Amino acid sequence: MPRRISQLLVGLVLYGVADALMIRAVLGVDPWTVLSQGLSIHTGLGIGVLTNIVGVLVLLLWIPLRQRPGVGTILNILIIGPSIELGLWLVPPMTELWAQILMFVAGLVLLAVASGLYIGARMGPGPRDGLMTGLNRRFGVPIWVARTSVEITVLATGWILGGNVGLGTVAFALLIGPLCNLTLPFFAIRAPVVTVQAAEESIDASESRPPTTPLPLAP
Repeated sequence: MPRRISQLLVGLVLYGVADALMIRAVLGVDPWTVLSQGLSIHTGLGIGVLTNIVGVLVLLLWIPLRQRPGVGTILNILIIGPSIELGLWLVPPMTELWAQILMFVAGLVLLAVASGLYIGARMGPGPRDGLMTGLNRRFGVPIWVARTSVEITVLATGWILGGNVGLGTVAFALLIGPLCNLTLPFFAIRAPVVTVQAAEESIDASESRPPTTPLPLAP
């Protein structure tokens, strides 16, 4: 458990910082960040704050889907937003194209690592991931259909509001899946597997153990 909690926290902080790196690259960001950017333009609130607010609103959609949040779900909402703001405070915007490309690549790779860390901790899905699985379990919508539909809707809404859609958005859509396919197995914490044979041997051993004789009480 200590390792799982530590891995979860590190992963969530790195996820927010990775998001900030891609924002500072100004080449385009993932659909949910595009939405937060668009909302930021019209509300004046920070992207990190809006990421938290959107996360809470998405979590409310879990109620009709009968999804139950885990510790990781709640921490996802609380930590990623402030981590984005921290990253934006630490990293200045990039103006040279070569620096923008390097910044975006660094952010994309870091985000894949962060995803492997916090998902691999097995402490509960993020609110957006849970929305996809909830649609699948509640209505039988295939995961890929649910994910694609939600992501396109979010991206279109963010773009209309003025969010930054660019080549980076396309690169994110094409590369984040293969990258996470590498990091998820690497960081996944697997539960111990008890085979049926081992369980039966344990039961047999306990049944064959002679009963213990109580020690006499001292006078």
